[in-house]
Amino acid sequence: MIRGVTVVPVTGPEAVIRDGAVAVADGEIVYVGPADGLPDGFTADRVLGGPGMVALPGLVNAHTHAAMTLFRSYADDLPLMKWLEEAIWPLEQKLIAEDVYWGTLLACAEMLLGGTTTFADMYFFMDRVAAAVEKSGIRASLSRGLIGIAPNAEKALKESRAFVREWHGRANGRITCMLGPHAPYTCPPDYLRKVVAMAAELGVGIHIHVAETRQEVEGIKKQYGCSPVALLAETGLLDLPVLAAHCVHLSPEDIAILAAKGAAVAHNPESNMKLASGIAPVTELLTAGVTVGLGTDGAASNNNLDMLEEMRSAALLQKVAREDPEALPAYAALEMATIGGARALGLGDKIGTLQPGKRADIILLNLRRPHLYPPHDVVAHIVYAAQAGDVDTVIVDGNVVVEGGRLLTLDLDTVLDNARHCALRLVGKPKARSLL
Repeated sequence: MIRGVTVVPVTGPEAVIRDGAVAVADGEIVYVGPADGLPDGFTADRVLGGPGMVALPGLVNAHTHAAMTLFRSYADDLPLMKWLEEAIWPLEQKLIAEDVYWGTLLACAEMLLGGTTTFADMYFFMDRVAAAVEKSGIRASLSRGLIGIAPNAEKALKESRAFVREWHGRANGRITCMLGPHAPYTCPPDYLRKVVAMAAELGVGIHIHVAETRQEVEGIKKQYGCSPVALLAETGLLDLPVLAAHCVHLSPEDIAILAAKGAAVAHNPESNMKLASGIAPVTELLTAGVTVGLGTDGAASNNNLDMLEEMRSAALLQKVAREDPEALPAYAALEMATIGGARALGLGDKIGTLQPGKRADIILLNLRRPHLYPPHDVVAHIVYAAQAGDVDTVIVDGNVVVEGGRLLTLDLDTVLDNARHCALRLVGKPKARSLL
């Protein structure tokens, strides 16, 4: 039981419960409401919360590449394609399974300590990613990255089928799977059609990068005579559940297609800013009825996995881009980081809000901090002022995985040491300014 807290269930802008309570049994939320309204006879093995605490749904990181924590600060201040082609892709060729395992555990530790309870990942050696997810206690939607123009394109498809069959629904349902074609510029239409057929066969969705840069959009138009979004519609990909990452450069027609097809978008404001990719039309997407979640992208292009910070950046970026302080209000940003992300991952019926019947993915923030006083508006504080260090308690699927700001499921020193050794092997001789 959580009681004596302010509850922000994210079920409406005004649905804030002072002196509230959340009751959990067998990993499921069974009550959310005033503390004096708890069901008669309900007893708890543990009672959490207290004055100054705020309970809200766990944050959902709707797009990242978890093991890229190993590349954090390795290649900064470069445009996307130069960053990929000259720095990241060559380094990724050196990755082995254990690198991905420890890099993912490092990401899981960072995300859990910062209040993220679910993430959507697209990368390699996904069986090791899944093992890290299972061990850490976090929830995840996992996709094996597919490059249609690569020599191993067909092999990767077979590996994806095997991965989905082995891991989808594992860890008491905490692990779900999608297929992960990288992008239209690395996956030709014929290959995308194979992905679509396999996704339909397996009953899973598709996670793909879309319209991240102007260069990508112009290249697709030159090659195929249409936008990336229109190309995906033509291949039939948008007829399945789709998580479209970035969607920075969209025309009104593109937005209409995404809305009509029911595709979801993962907005990554800080990565898009750092790589100078542009500003996604989030306000227009939301107005059109498109589901929009929030993601950090990989730590190599952010450089952290802090979803509280991402909310603030998302809201401020839309305001300044449109010179309109109402372009993305605080509550809309909070929805993107919780129920928006949950819906984008196909998990909206399970997580994303605090409601009876949903899985108990809950975080407690400690508002007794100088930067969170006086407590005029709790939602505004969460979006505009809260920091990862304010996260006190994290519960995933009813299990306490962080308490008092301390990670309970992993030995953090072991994770840090192994991640350091993996990074050192990958980069060889460290940079002059490196602490490796």
